[in-house]
Amino acid sequence: MLSKRLIACLDVRDGKLAKSVRFVDTRDIGDPVEKAREYYLDGLDELVFYDITASSDKRNIMLDVVEAVAEQVFIPLSVGGGVRSVADATDLRLAGAEKINVNSAAVIRPELITECAEAIGAQNIVLSMDIRRVEPSKVCPSGYEIVINGGRKPMAIDALWWALEGERLGAGELVVNSIDADGTREGYELKLTAMIAQAVRIPVIASGGAGKPEHLREALTTGKADAALVASMVHFGEYTVSGLKRYLHDAGVKMRMSW
Repeated sequence: MLSKRLIACLDVRDGKLAKSVRFVDTRDIGDPVEKAREYYLDGLDELVFYDITASSDKRNIMLDVVEAVAEQVFIPLSVGGGVRSVADATDLRLAGAEKINVNSAAVIRPELITECAEAIGAQNIVLSMDIRRVEPSKVCPSGYEIVINGGRKPMAIDALWWALEGERLGAGELVVNSIDADGTREGYELKLTAMIAQAVRIPVIASGGAGKPEHLREALTTGKADAALVASMVHFGEYTVSGLKRYLHDAGVKMRMSW
């Protein structure tokens, strides 16, 4: 059995670490470079960096912040926000990112996934999906819809269909981010995560809603996820990376332990 991963998410706006609830009420909460180093030294498996306004502002991601983070951490660094071309992906790789997250631009132009996978390897392409609950319909039979531009624009695309299509187009990993659960700290959207994880053959990262250690255990067991993404839990100092990994290990979840 492969070890499960604990991933910390750094949402960055204007060069500062930010946090929101359900993609609104965003506030600055610190220095992303400082936090990245703290989590790395505490045993984090992987780091995700999102420039949360790059797509909506129609600008490129801030490479200087990516470079600063990459100089401080020596674990896989996954970066997204405003990636619209192979050139954008290449720039991020040169800045120190190991994996490239595509989201809004891939929904608008799906061939971006294939182009990037062919250029830098499918294992380095992560399809990040922002998803909200809707009434099941012919358009969205799963009851979940894809939303882009930081949760601002619903696309009338079924989330399960898009996950399968993303895999077919060459994505090597999926982030399943529930807008309904995001920032609430009430638990991951387990039904959504399990539905997608059971449908695809590539790793799935559960995102949105973690508030206590039990939520991570649920996502990695009941939710069938390969990795759990946390933000508020560690950003505000209530929990530590090492403490969460120790809890999961003691709960019988196979983790990468270094102590």
